[in-house]
Amino acid sequence: MIKKGIRRQIVLHYFFVVFLALLLVEVIFMFALRSYYYDTIYKKIENRIQSVSEFASKFKEPEQSLQSYLLDTFSLPNTELQLLDEQGNVIDNSTNFAADLSVQTSDVTQALAGDTGKWIGKQPSTGQQVMAVSQKLDNIVGDQVYIIRYTTSLELVNDKLFIITLFSVGIMAAVLIIVFVVSTGLANSIVRPINNIRDVSAQMAQGRFDARIKGDYRYELGELASTLNYMAQEIVRTNQIKDDFISSISHELRTPLTSIKGWSETLNSGGYDPEETKIGMQIISKETDRLIGLVEEILDFSKLEQNAMKLVMGTVDLRELLQEIMLNVWAKAEMKQIKLQLDSEETAYLVHGDGNRLKQVFLNIVDNAIKFSHESSIIYLSLQRVKGNIEISVQDTGIGISEENLARVRDRFFQVDHQNGGTGLGLAISQQFVERHHGQMLIRSELGAGTTITVSLPALQAEPSVEPPQLSEGQI
Repeated sequence: MIKKGIRRQIVLHYFFVVFLALLLVEVIFMFALRSYYYDTIYKKIENRIQSVSEFASKFKEPEQSLQSYLLDTFSLPNTELQLLDEQGNVIDNSTNFAADLSVQTSDVTQALAGDTGKWIGKQPSTGQQVMAVSQKLDNIVGDQVYIIRYTTSLELVNDKLFIITLFSVGIMAAVLIIVFVVSTGLANSIVRPINNIRDVSAQMAQGRFDARIKGDYRYELGELASTLNYMAQEIVRTNQIKDDFISSISHELRTPLTSIKGWSETLNSGGYDPEETKIGMQIISKETDRLIGLVEEILDFSKLEQNAMKLVMGTVDLRELLQEIMLNVWAKAEMKQIKLQLDSEETAYLVHGDGNRLKQVFLNIVDNAIKFSHESSIIYLSLQRVKGNIEISVQDTGIGISEENLARVRDRFFQVDHQNGGTGLGLAISQQFVERHHGQMLIRSELGAGTTITVSLPALQAEPSVEPPQLSEGQI
């Protein structure tokens, strides 16, 4: 007995469908075969009756001679020929049994009505199933009305049909056995991979993400196995990125905290001149701002992941925004003797967006360009209108990004160079902010040749000015 499950359902459904189909074919086949045999017998008797009718209409001898001639000449093997009167009484028959019987079956009634009557049923005297065919004979000697009736047993035909039925049932059973074997094999080909996938999935659910689904499965099962393996691979990669992030952020937090704690203890001990105190307070303030920046970046990412970030939308001039960013990072760029150059027309580049978040996006991009550029290099910032959009490009000639890392550079917690610090969330956050503004961010880079980041945002369409209507003298 197959235990409950998909295997059992598949086998039962296939078996049930094929069984119903075979049963329907069997019933139709046996009904058609029975009809064929019975119709063949009927046609043979009907043709003989037509011959009797044609002969009797031309017969000119005495009536008694006609009866004897019909019984002797037109009888059929294994068939009883009877001559009946209009009341259904047997006048004579070919079997020489007593002729005092009266026949009241439906074939006699049909014959008296002028049709060729047919009746199938059990004969009262023998209990056998028989077929009786009757027809009235008109225009014979003495204007006597006869009913000629042929009766033949169907037992031999029924026995043959029974044997054919048994044979066809045997074929049906053999087909069902084959269907059972094939459906079981088909069910196993589906269930075994599913069981394997289920077992490996259970291991993954317990935290064993190194487990993999092995086997060359086809079609949807193969796609499912590949998807689960890919999911496990991505979880392992994400966990590794998360571990790297925790390690990196721990270092990022520890460094300013160590400086703050060290200078706090130093200043708390007293005995230092005002200049040293000023330097210490500046370091504490700088490291505190750095901590606040790290915490805000993590909080922004958390809000974006939870879809809880709300944008304060308004009209933003991107040219003014980039000029402001250049002033903000000027000191950092000056330390590496990097020049920032803005290339744009002397006009406003207006978009509908959140000014603070867009500033955060471009500040992060420009800051990364400075961080990964060589000393005494140039960073080009450009603005241009392209098909209803405004494209902002930031191009540097720095260390660039390898093709392998380029596909992952926008992943959360991913860092190209861990030595430069950071949380690895900057570009991930920038990407989401750009998408929230219905824009796109494209990154092109070549290792050792530099990186170009292009942000495309929908331009704000200026509303057409409406001139006051001119009044004619007649309207004044």
